[in-house]
Amino acid sequence: MSEAMDTPTMADELLVMDDGASSIEPGHSLVGGMAHPDLSLTPAHHPHAPRSEQLRALRTELMMRRDHTGTERAEVVTLLSSGCGEGRSQMVAELAITFAQLGRPTLLLDADMRHPRQHLLFGMDNHHGLSQMLASGRPPRLYPVSGMPHLMLHTAGAPPSNPVELLSGPAFEQALRRYRQDYDFIVIDTPPLDTYADALAVINLARRGLVLTRAQHTRYQDTKQMLRRLAATRAQILGSVINHF
Repeated sequence: MSEAMDTPTMADELLVMDDGASSIEPGHSLVGGMAHPDLSLTPAHHPHAPRSEQLRALRTELMMRRDHTGTERAEVVTLLSSGCGEGRSQMVAELAITFAQLGRPTLLLDADMRHPRQHLLFGMDNHHGLSQMLASGRPPRLYPVSGMPHLMLHTAGAPPSNPVELLSGPAFEQALRRYRQDYDFIVIDTPPLDTYADALAVINLARRGLVLTRAQHTRYQDTKQMLRRLAATRAQILGSVINHF
């Protein structure tokens, strides 16, 4: 475990990372056009590459830590990082792909309404997404992913003026409750915690998170501050991943 991760407020470190039509029909959703995973998303195009193997190992460890005591169907994992440039959005997308490759319904939810990236990683527009759904109450628009019949993409939508309020409101809580019944796995992207409070609102409802840091990039003080802020929520931190790239 790295020095930045050596803290009693955190769960065990999990892993160090080096560098057709959908069969899912969730209720009350508008299905959009086909999304296409970017070539940088290794598990989608190179399932036997070392990075894909590492991601599957991470997936397995997360599943071993699954809470089997509740009545909800879905395992929800929110990825959290203190700053930008740590590879969070990339790992969110790749982890969602590995869950979908189990042949079980998986939702990739982009809750980063500040600088969303999931639509870029899947070649989609971002005009209508989570922000518009929460603000207007309209049904969500979900995108099936080419070659991933068990994966659906929920983009962030055009950045709103009040993302924290939208993510803290009853509409997001209700959406998560519905998605927990529709999917086996939900993987959520969030903005960096050192700049925005959005991730705190998300993890407080999602309840289970995974901390991501980048080797030779993330500062110890930033990680310590992030963990202090997370301690004020009701979330369970499943572990940490150190990204090398």
